[in-house]
Amino acid sequence: MGEMLIGGMASLLICIFLGPKFIEALRAREFGQHIREDGPAGHHEKAGTPTMGGLVIFLAVTVPFLILSDYYAASLAVLGTALATAALGFVDDWAKISKRRSLGVDGKTKLIVQAVIAVGLWQAAEYVGLNDTLRLHVVDSSVDLGYLYPVLILLVLLGATNGVNLTDGLDGLAAGCCAIVLLAFTAMTFITTGSAQTDLALLSACLVGACVGFLWFNSFPAAIFMGDTGSLGLGGAIAALAVMTKTEILLLLIGGIFVIEALSVLIQVFAFQRFRRRVFLMAPIHHHFEMLAWSETKIILRFWIVAAICSAIGFTLYQQSIQPA
Repeated sequence: MGEMLIGGMASLLICIFLGPKFIEALRAREFGQHIREDGPAGHHEKAGTPTMGGLVIFLAVTVPFLILSDYYAASLAVLGTALATAALGFVDDWAKISKRRSLGVDGKTKLIVQAVIAVGLWQAAEYVGLNDTLRLHVVDSSVDLGYLYPVLILLVLLGATNGVNLTDGLDGLAAGCCAIVLLAFTAMTFITTGSAQTDLALLSACLVGACVGFLWFNSFPAAIFMGDTGSLGLGGAIAALAVMTKTEILLLLIGGIFVIEALSVLIQVFAFQRFRRRVFLMAPIHHHFEMLAWSETKIILRFWIVAAICSAIGFTLYQQSIQPA
């Protein structure tokens, strides 16, 4: 418990102390966010806000974790997955900045890289002795997937990274939701016996601390954005934690806010392509509420509440599933 608190606080303080210098350096180099032309009109004034804040997040996570960790394979696999997806996000951010446009790495290239990362996560899961089963915590049962297990890991990785990326559309929304979800994983791994789980709890605590520290500068009005470096990296960390804790299905509930955001986009695209009609005024769904003239802070706080409810229910189901009958 002590190491978790130290790690989380260290990550938080590193973010807070490095934040101003990092923001200043990004501004000096004009590494600012490019806003999509078809986005909400109120967002155009955010153009030029420093981005790639994910670099600070993962520096703040990695240093305390490597100092305090016992270097178990499961936690190193989660950190490796997070850093790999963050690196993909960094390339995407750099492409946007260097080309001065809102589009970065093409979708096909992203998919290929994420598939390679998923294979690495699958190999790590095999190494630590996880079986090829999908655990259904709600009904206390499991399904043997066999050769389809790597496909499940890929789907979890794609879902988590894209879900967090889509949520990252308002100041502090993604960072706050990630902190809530990762806090649930911190509690889940903490109450699970085993040294490897304790190491996962330490890493989760560091991730929570970094997200909260980043919120110091990312809350409305944001002085810096996490960029794809942060959103893809945090999504990768959440996906890897789900794999290493065998909570792939439960992640749909724990990360329910990300599911809602992703579903809103899928529904919007399907409805427009099939019926030439839009279900929402704009997708992802947080933009829909912006178009309804909700204030940005109201949307953020209410989405945080939804994220907290989903995570609390998911944690309760997990706790019940690991208790002896």
